[in-house]
Amino acid sequence: MKAASIVSGNSLAGNVGGEIRAYDGRVLGEITGADSATVDAAVVATGNSLRTPFPPAERAAVLRRLARRIATEPEEYARLLVDECAKPYRESRAEVNRTISVLEECAEEATRIQGHLVPVSGLAGSEDRLAFTLRIPVGVVAAITPYNGSLLSPAHKVGAAIAAGCACVLKPADQTPFGAYRFVQDLLEAGLPADRVALLVADGPEVPRALVRHPGVDMVSFTGSTKVGLQIREALGLRPAILELGGNAPLIVHQDANVPAAAAAAVPGAFGYAGQVCISVQRIYVHASRYQEFEEAFLAAVADLEVGDPRDENTDIGPLIGEQRAKAVEGMVEEAVAGGARLLTPLRREGALLWPVVLADAPTQATVVCEEAFGPVASLFSYTDIDDAFTAANASGYGLQAGVYTRDFNVMQQAMHTLRFGGVVFNDTSRYRVDRMPYGGTKLSGSGKEGVH
Repeated sequence: MKAASIVSGNSLAGNVGGEIRAYDGRVLGEITGADSATVDAAVVATGNSLRTPFPPAERAAVLRRLARRIATEPEEYARLLVDECAKPYRESRAEVNRTISVLEECAEEATRIQGHLVPVSGLAGSEDRLAFTLRIPVGVVAAITPYNGSLLSPAHKVGAAIAAGCACVLKPADQTPFGAYRFVQDLLEAGLPADRVALLVADGPEVPRALVRHPGVDMVSFTGSTKVGLQIREALGLRPAILELGGNAPLIVHQDANVPAAAAAAVPGAFGYAGQVCISVQRIYVHASRYQEFEEAFLAAVADLEVGDPRDENTDIGPLIGEQRAKAVEGMVEEAVAGGARLLTPLRREGALLWPVVLADAPTQATVVCEEAFGPVASLFSYTDIDDAFTAANASGYGLQAGVYTRDFNVMQQAMHTLRFGGVVFNDTSRYRVDRMPYGGTKLSGSGKEGVH
């Protein structure tokens, strides 16, 4: 597949180009990159499109047609994710299915956006007055998406923007432009007015920086690192943003928990897509009375994982997005071991492949405990008092999602009010997410909420 930067459905060649390669080294396609002039053309074109009415029923119809289009060729889309993102088939198929669901829900929401009545008549002096609110499209939304959801993230950001009556400029991750390219192509073929969407493909910071700073951009929806999120927040000034940033998710397994179920869920929770998910389980706190039972079950399940080529139907864990990233995660593990952590699994890396790593007794100041690993690493800890587990879970600067296994409703209530996370999931891991839920974090994990509604 060959792709070029797209503005209003027409190719606009920039001055940056390059090849995107699959896991096995095959060239997937050539990309022509955008530049600052392309950014300006994209923002102006999408801004001008807002002058033409685009009623809610028409928005909903376009989004439904796009959902049906993807649903007729799910394997083709899954293969694209396998090749581009090195995401194993099972997870790629799951992403395609979630994308279809998100678009269908966006279509539903497009037709029921509403304000509310403000009961001013109940105030003295306003008995004969009527007040109500309207929800008005914010304008041009800059959507900047990550590499780990090259189809689902555009569905969330662009789908919601279109449903709300906005226009959207989409900038996908440098490493994974084809999912976004295919998404925009199919969105236009589903009947979206061309000027309502623009796709900017670029390598490096110039284009996203110019996009965020452009005065024609009314709002930014960004998923990525905390470092870049802070830069965006500074550049935007008073303009609104949804910033879905890093995570360092804890899982607490209390003494009354179903330990076999917790261990079984924690393995895909920690190692699915090689841990390259913002809400992957990274720190696991198990009550001392159940720790040995959990560790044995967890390690047994980890040993059964198949690591290798993402195109193989049997593969559970494929490579990280690149060898450099795999080396970085390997370095975090080595630092923790040098500080006293025990390796419960062998440390093995081949190129971009990193086998699942389980640590015990990792120092609390180790990078792999304090920061987002974004790789297949989980650290085990034991506790005796639930308050200590909550304190340890909160000690991270991140606060995206957390998981708690317990049958005790009092512990659940305490967790709801104590854990400083955007979402707390009971009797499942932090990686549980339904796309109609409000989704977003606290602290260094960002601000604002995604989720279709």
